[in-house]
Amino acid sequence: MTRKELIQLVEQILDVEKYTEDQMNEMLELLHRNVPHPAISDLICYENLSSEEIVDKALNYKPIQL
Repeated sequence: MTRKELIQLVEQILDVEKYTEDQMNEMLELLHRNVPHPAISDLICYENLSSEEIVDKALNYKPIQL
């Protein structure tokens, strides 16, 4: 997915009252499959970020090398 598509998807997810729980789960699963951040839903639910900031953080995630 492109950055723009990811931002649109996050905007849909943020509009929680518009979708059913099943639809939300499908959108979150799609988001999880398309970004490297392992806790993308935490960025959405617990941080006060814009859709663009959420997507940028998720795309820029780098796992810690052990």
